[in-house]
Amino acid sequence: MTDPIFQEHAPALTLDEIATLTGAELRATAEKNRNINNVAPLDRAGPSDIAFLESRKYLVATIHAGACLTTEALAAELPTQVAVLVVREPYRAFVTVARKLFPAALRPSSLYDGRGVTGAHVHPQARLEDGVTIDPGAVVGPRAEIGSGTVVGSNAVIGPDVRIGRECSIGAGAVISHALFGDRVIVHPGCKIGQDGFGFAMGGKGHLKIPQVGRVIIQDDVEIGAGTTIDRGAIRDTVIGEGTKIDNLVQIGHNVAIGRHCILVAQTGISGSSTLEDFVVLGARVGLNNQVTIGEGAQIAAISNVHGDVPAGARWGGTPAKPVKLWFREIAMLARMAREKADDKAAKDE
Repeated sequence: MTDPIFQEHAPALTLDEIATLTGAELRATAEKNRNINNVAPLDRAGPSDIAFLESRKYLVATIHAGACLTTEALAAELPTQVAVLVVREPYRAFVTVARKLFPAALRPSSLYDGRGVTGAHVHPQARLEDGVTIDPGAVVGPRAEIGSGTVVGSNAVIGPDVRIGRECSIGAGAVISHALFGDRVIVHPGCKIGQDGFGFAMGGKGHLKIPQVGRVIIQDDVEIGAGTTIDRGAIRDTVIGEGTKIDNLVQIGHNVAIGRHCILVAQTGISGSSTLEDFVVLGARVGLNNQVTIGEGAQIAAISNVHGDVPAGARWGGTPAKPVKLWFREIAMLARMAREKADDKAAKDE
């Protein structure tokens, strides 16, 4: 069996080019023409690889990397055969180099390696700009519009009147309806976007379904992880702001408004009509109640449940969520009480 290379890299970079790209100071200027063609962790990097070091605890006994991005404080910890590039934020610089070496990894491409429309079902009233790629089995409905450079994966479904911007990627098996996309949006496989929100007027004679007449608006540079679901609005649009990144298996309810550059980690659930302002971070498995507002820049710890509004810049956690320092004090107090009770019981048993 062959050993495939899934991510082809761009031409190698010299150390001098890496220094210019990242703003790093190259300590061994005699090495400035050495080529680097791959990225790797410090413990596995070879002579043609670049690694990074941000903390002394990640130092390893044997280092064979060709180059390493690190801080001024750690530069002297690296062996002399490693070309040292000193920079304020080594990991961010490392990511910058990786993006340059592996540009194709930044956006999913056609799994069929096709060009144009191949074995797909495109309605005659759909409008496709030049350069759109649609893989076998995909369906594009009437009056849908898809911008140039966009890739639609196999068995994806683009519903009637949907608008998808340029340079987007729609993963295999995704289903999109009642939605407007900006440019450079990435939707990973299996996402469901624009379906009915969960809305019922409950009563003793049964639950009356509420028509969901809004849309989903997804702005530029949003990325949505595999298996995520985003409901369309009931009476106003569900909105995902520019640059927001959403992990796998996230549920976003109807009428939710998410600001710019937010981070939502896996298995998070956001109930209807909640609002996240810009730069909010929700850890894994966070749950938000209906009509909650999370202020700009706030961070919610993983596995927390939020029942009320969170102020801007706050760091909350727990169930129900509260300021992190208060939450930690409560945990410490409960642990102390449990120890004391256990000690009392042990003393009585003696």
